[in-house]
Parts: sequence; C-alpha cells; structure tokens
Amino acid sequence: MVDVQPEFLHSFIGKSATELPTPAFVLSKPIVQKNCQRVHDDVKSLGIKFRPHVKTLKSEDVTRLMLGDVSRACVASTLREIRGLLPLAKEGLLNEVLYGLPIRPSALPQLLEYSKTVKVLVMIDHESQIDALEAFAAANSVTTAWSAFIKIDMGSQRAGQPLTSPHLKPLINRIESSSAVSVYGFYCHAGHSYGSRSKEAAAAVLHDEVNAAAEATALMQKPDTPVVISFGSTPTAHVVSALKKSLPSNMTLELHAGNFPANDLQQLGTACIGEQDQAIRILSEVCSVYPERNEALINAGCIALAREPGPIPGYGRVVGNTEWHVGRVSQEHGILTSHAEEGKKQKAEEAFKVGDMVFVHIQHACITAAAHFYYFVVDEQDIVREIWFPWKGW
Repeated sequence: MVDVQPEFLHSFIGKSATELPTPAFVLSKPIVQKNCQRVHDDVKSLGIKFRPHVKTLKSEDVTRLMLGDVSRACVASTLREIRGLLPLAKEGLLNEVLYGLPIRPSALPQLLEYSKTVKVLVMIDHESQIDALEAFAAANSVTTAWSAFIKIDMGSQRAGQPLTSPHLKPLINRIESSSAVSVYGFYCHAGHSYGSRSKEAAAAVLHDEVNAAAEATALMQKPDTPVVISFGSTPTAHVVSALKKSLPSNMTLELHAGNFPANDLQQLGTACIGEQDQAIRILSEVCSVYPERNEALINAGCIALAREPGPIPGYGRVVGNTEWHVGRVSQEHGILTSHAEEGKKQKAEEAFKVGDMVFVHIQHACITAAAHFYYFVVDEQDIVREIWFPWKGW
C-alpha cells in the first residue's frame, strides 16, 4: 500500500502543477491525447490493425485513450496488466490481449482464468513451450487451442528466433500440428529502432520487420494460411505512414507500440518526435547550489527519474533550459550540470535558487513511470485535473 491518502492527493486538483509535493510525476493529458491521435490517424490512413502495448503507463485511463476508436486489442507484459484490462473487456472495449512474454508454464492457470473474460493470445519462441501448453490442456481439460504469435528476433537478442535459425521452421510446423495451440501470426519488435536518428532510418527498420515476418510465413506447411504480421515500436510507429509495401492477401498487417502516448528523451533522440511531444515531466525542487563546481542539487534521483542513458546526455533534462541536465544521480539526489561549451556555461547560482521548482524531462518513460504510484494529470494550463493510479506489480 502507498502511504498517501487519496484525499490528500485529490486536494491538489484545481491547483497549479508547481504546487505539487516533490518529486511529482506530472502527466499532460492534452499531449497524451495528441500523441494517441497521431498514431490513430496513421493506422487509419493505412487501413491496418493496431495493438497498443500498455507497459509504459500501465493505466486503465491511458489505455482507453490508446485504444480510441481504432483498436480492441492490446499487448501486456505482466499478468497484473491483463488483470487491470479486464474492466475494459467487460465494457466491450477490449476483445483480446496478447501476453507479450514467451509463455511460461506457471502463468497458464491465471491466463486461463482471464480468458473467461477476454481472449488471451500467447507468445511462442521455443518448442518446449508447446509441450507445456499441451500438458496443461491435458491436465485441465482445456479443449480450445491457444492462439499464438511466433516471435521473430530482429537482432536485439532479447526474445524470439531469428530467420536464420534452424529451429524456426520446426517450431512453426510443431505449432501447426498441435491441438493445444494454433498460429495466429508472427511478431517482430525491432528494439534497435531506438538507435535511429532520422525518420528515414526508422522507416528502414520498419520495412525490415515486415519483410522478416513475411519471410517467416513461407516456412509454414500451408503458407497461404491467414496470419497477422505484427510489427513496430514507438519510433517506427511514427513513420508507419511511410509503409507502402504490398503483401499477399492472407497477411494482415498490425502495428504495435507502447511508449507513444508519453514519449521521452530517448524518443526525442530518434528525431521522430519533437520536444513538445513529451507528456511526462518530473517536478523537483532545488535543495542546494554549488558555485564552486557550477552545479545544483534537486530532490529527484534515480528512484524518481531512473538511471537510463540515451542519445541526449544525462538522466533527465531541465524543461525550458536545455543547457542543464541531470548529470549524476544517487537514490534521492539529482545533480544538475551544464552541457554548454566551456566558456559559454550559465552560472548555476544565476540559473537556480534554493526552493526553485524545476521540471525535468526523462530518458525512458517506461522505467520512470514504474517508480511512481500515482500520476498528477494536468490540462493545457498546467492545472491538475485528475489523479490516475497505475497498475503495480507483476
């Protein structure tokens, strides 16, 4: 339990974000809405399916905006996320959810229970997972086959089988012959797209993803079987409108992305978004200033911000004064340092005073959000209008 009374949190509704207790997770609802609409417009214009990933903000309120009027499907990374999605399924807003990790035997009892409310898809990248599904079906009298995405490794070496693996074709054919699971489609996630530094580079990664999944379908015993090709990440989502490749009629394209409602400095570094597209800021307070080393200290350290690197220096960047970054962090301390050229650095004592409220843009929204138990949701004037409570745990 969080040792903060809901009444205390709701007492800030109607107040300026600068009046919040620090460090505070400040989320701009208008920016989230704009970011969602941008992706929705892309998938509508292309006529493809969309499967948002709920892992970043892990919130029912955000998921409603992510789905909009374009999707009734999600990806979840944890069982807790799926449990949080069940109310949306009961409302008729969500028809299916993909458990986005390669399936593990201990998750099956809970997934079976959730499947009474929403269709649950599984992810497969190893033959022993099929053994587990078959054994579970036999032990629990499960007669309906699980629908499965086969995960293709695009080079990130996180999960999936690469196209060149000698194990991929036997895996696909084993699923095709199993009574406990069937092929729903092929899932590619090019995590290395975060290394893109232009829209053109992100578009190239996107095309590689789709091509890889299309090649994998050729390994099926019946390659003309209807399948879903799920591709994407947040950087490639921003260039999905560049996708022009035509595919055989049995292949349905589906975009998946997760970070897009929030965005962050890592996304900014891909050149696919602008500074104004970042929906999250951490409000912190200046605790001290050190003229002799030209630094200042804020009360937001690695727990409030995360210790994530990115193409933009530091563990966070001061909003409105991008010369200043969070150059070092410890548990509750963040050290603001100037990244201007020598001789052009602003003096810390001129930039900051003890008691100043400082907003910080973050490197990685997913990791930062995981540390915060409530979000202060603001409008265009930075007035707190709502408190959102994300799902926590696994």
